[in-house]
This record gives sequence, structure tokens and C-alpha cells, in this order.
Amino acid sequence: MKTNITLIGINFYPEDSSTGLYSTQMAEHLALTHKVEVITGFPYYPEWEIREDYKNRSTYLKEEKENITIYRYKQYVPKEPSFKKRILHLLDFTVGSLWNVFKVKQSDLVICVVPFTTSIVLGLLVAKLRGAKVWVHIQDFEFDAAVESGLVGEQRGLKAKIFKGLFRLEKKLLNKADIVSTISYGMIAKLETKTDTVNYFFPNWVDETFIDPKKAQKHSLMQSNKFKILYSGNIGAKQDWDFFLKVLHYFKDRNEIEFIVVGAGAKKEWLVEQTKTMKNITHTMPVEYATLPDLLCSANLHILFQKNDVVDTVMPSKLLGMMASAVPSVV
Repeated sequence: MKTNITLIGINFYPEDSSTGLYSTQMAEHLALTHKVEVITGFPYYPEWEIREDYKNRSTYLKEEKENITIYRYKQYVPKEPSFKKRILHLLDFTVGSLWNVFKVKQSDLVICVVPFTTSIVLGLLVAKLRGAKVWVHIQDFEFDAAVESGLVGEQRGLKAKIFKGLFRLEKKLLNKADIVSTISYGMIAKLETKTDTVNYFFPNWVDETFIDPKKAQKHSLMQSNKFKILYSGNIGAKQDWDFFLKVLHYFKDRNEIEFIVVGAGAKKEWLVEQTKTMKNITHTMPVEYATLPDLLCSANLHILFQKNDVVDTVMPSKLLGMMASAVPSVV
């Protein structure tokens, strides 16, 4: 007998990186033997702009992907995602998705993917209506990350009270779940300070048959004869871009070395502006997922530079692809 599974999270197919990729692959695997329905938003990440082929679609959209039924809500997406605008983004998705909750007629298990933490609110409502169990899977402690990355600045007065309320809400929601999982041991340790709900280590994965150095071809972005140092991933507040700029300046006179930054995100325009006079760096938007193995395997060195304060708050998914490429990495 098939289990009826509901997956709730703002990031899903056709997003092909970070949380969207893992949620999609999880749903595809579960759909091989179970009935899977997904409540999600419109694809927008990492560009922070709804994809062109979805812009003119209706606010509420139902899609079928193989054996998966997808219910979408066209959420507000800020062009410049400040903290306040991110909160509006979160709230709009949560409130707008309430209608899609009632479209789920059967559910035995609800998987709530965080971010957003408020996906748990939607999941608890599905559970109450349909008698389901609730599994919360945390890819990112979004409130901790906002504080530790410096996104929200100094916490004083009203801002401090808001975050105190957000952390209290997070704890309450986690305590209502049946099980909670996250993707690294450091994040498990943080999770145990937030809730007594039984927890599991459930790491992300990489398909070694997809990223296979033996099959890879040289990517079109990596044709030069220079030593190519690659950063491929989100360009956001969690990465230490000040450190990266220092590295660029250190190697500015080494003409045999080239830095290639492939990605998009909230700090993309800022980074391009900061490096516009530097000749040792190339910027480009994310490549098609099908060509990602060629890109990763064509580098001479991968670099990854998270801010120290967020080490136990997030686990960069790009690290797995870097490892699968068999290219040396500096983390």
C-alpha cells in the first residue's frame, strides 16, 4: 500500500541547485513507490527573480512532474532581498500557500523543508486536517544565519524583540514535529539546543555517476591555459566576500592565475562592482545543470569561504560537488 506523502518547501523543480535540487530529488525518489504531492512556490533561486517561463503563469498553478503533483503559489520575490523584504517574501509564501494546503486530500506524512521555518505551520495544518505525521528537515537555520551572517545588522530595541519572538516561534514549531532532521553534525548539535524532538542526521548527497571526472569534457568557460580557481555557487551573505577580495588582491599580479566566479545571488551586483577594475577575475551566471560536471571537473582548484559564524548553521551543498569532481579544494 502506497504512503501519501506531502512535501512542503519554497524551493523545488525546476530550480536545480541547493535546497531546490535536493527537495526535487527526494520527491522523485519517494514517488517511485509512494504518492507524492508538493506545496511550493514559483522558481526564483538563485537569481532572486521568478523564472521567465513562469512569470506569466497564474498565481495558483497545478503541475504534474512524472508521478509528482505540484501545487504552486506565485510568491513575492524582492529584487534586492534586504532583511525586511525577506520577511515579506516568507510571509507571502506562507499565507498564499494556505489555499494549496486544502488541495491535499490525503496525507500520511508531511515533510516540511526549512527554509522556510513557516513551512512547518503549513505542514502542521495538513497534519491536523489529514491525520498525518510531521517530519521537519532543516537545510538551513534561517534565523540564525540572518543574525550570524550580519544580514540584519546589530540587534537592538524592536529588532532584538522581533528576533527573540522568531526564535521562540522556531522552538515551538520544532517541538510540535514528530521527528526533525538536518544535514551535518554541527547542525545536529545546534538543533539539540532548540528542541527535544527526536532528531536524525540526514545528510545531502551527490550522484557520482553524474559528476564523474572520467567522463567530463573541458567546459567552455575553462578554455584558457591559466591556472583556473573556481567558485561556483550562491553569491550571498553567508560567504566571506571580504576575505575573497583580499585573496584577489594578493594574486593581482599573477597573470598565470585566473579566478572564475559562477553563480547568482543577493550580493552578485555588489561583488561585480567591487571587482570591476580587477583583471584576474571572470563573472558568469549559473551554468545549465547538465554542464555542471564539466565545469567542476575543468577547474584546477575549487575555493569555498563561508563566514566563520555560520559554520554550524548551514552546510554548503556545493562542497559535495567539489569533492566528486576530484579537483583539489581549499575550504
